Amino acid sequence: MDDRSEIARAAAEAAARRSYGKLVAWLAARTRDVAGAEDALADAFAAALERWPRTGVPAQPEAWLLSVARRRDVDAVRRRLTGEAARDHLKLIAEEMEERVRGEDLPDDRLRLMFACAHPAIEASVRAPLILQTILGFDAATIASAFLVSPATMGQRLVRAKARIRETGIPFRVPEQAELGERLGAVLEAIYATFAEGWSDPIGTDSRRRNLATEGIWLGRLVASLMPDEPEALGLLALMLFAEARRSARRGPEGDFVPLAEQDIALWDDRLIDEAEALLVRAAHRGIIGRYQLEAAVQSAHTARRRGSGTDWAAIRQLYDALLAVAGSPVVAINRAVAIAETEGATAGLAALYVLGDDKRLQDYQPYWAARAGLLARLGNIKQAAQSYDRAIGLERDAALRRFLQGEKAKLVRN
Repeated sequence: MDDRSEIARAAAEAAARRSYGKLVAWLAARTRDVAGAEDALADAFAAALERWPRTGVPAQPEAWLLSVARRRDVDAVRRRLTGEAARDHLKLIAEEMEERVRGEDLPDDRLRLMFACAHPAIEASVRAPLILQTILGFDAATIASAFLVSPATMGQRLVRAKARIRETGIPFRVPEQAELGERLGAVLEAIYATFAEGWSDPIGTDSRRRNLATEGIWLGRLVASLMPDEPEALGLLALMLFAEARRSARRGPEGDFVPLAEQDIALWDDRLIDEAEALLVRAAHRGIIGRYQLEAAVQSAHTARRRGSGTDWAAIRQLYDALLAVAGSPVVAINRAVAIAETEGATAGLAALYVLGDDKRLQDYQPYWAARAGLLARLGNIKQAAQSYDRAIGLERDAALRRFLQGEKAKLVRN
């Protein structure tokens, strides 16, 4: 690949990271066809990779991409619609696209698209994955991994959901206050999943995940500003800020994984932690406690080390008890088992883990096996601990975390 091709590819990748969701949202909001908007944008990116090495990268790459994509989108609508109504519809689309095609005038319709994807007519289990794909361009395999289903199943669900948006004419708008709450959960879940995908690549080496944590926080701030009195929107933003505040402490100088309990608190971002604490206080004043506030409160309890006090595991155990009642997920149950081990001993913690053993989703879930290995090691059950570490190591994709687990296993032999 020559220098011009490399420059063109880098510019296209940068535009995708910066504006993919914004461009899809703008196109889809005007045609009511999410899949068509994605296809049109894919064609535009393909055209960019073919033309930009010859013509140079345009001054406004997003505007260029939108111009190509909107022509493809209008052609698709023209093929689908006929008669006078079609001509009027196409005229309106074309006029607005021409008026807004300049990048600096492009409105941000991502929030409208998020709520369209979270419409009650869309199957509940696919709302958050749909938001992730349309706003951030995640492929079905990546989304499937996050939601513990097969890529083929996830792909089929996403195709059906997009067809339903088009066929039923789901509106692209932010709902009125009275109907906002019922769709908020799916929107918040998608935002958190977005953040978590970026959080799982702490060094930023995966181009698909680069800046996703920042994007998730941005979307969280957007929803919190739209709903300043909604405690769960505030709670989610607080949760993400608590996690982001520890980013610099998660890896050692050589890139090694550092567990939370061993992190250097001097590397934590006090400004973000203080902002998160203030958001939790605001949320608490609303009098309604939900999942994200409870998860943020757990993170707040871990930051007590900033004040020179130890981790309050009793409080964390109580918070996970409440979380289990609200969310009831196996992930929460695993963390609760760890908290039980800290307050009641490893035997009690392991018993809480064994209760989850019949959940088939956990058979390929690394944190379950890592937690199990750690508790078995504390009880001196070296053979089973080593087996569980092997399972966790085999499931872990992060090389740094894999090395950490290998080191923990090696300690079993040394001890």
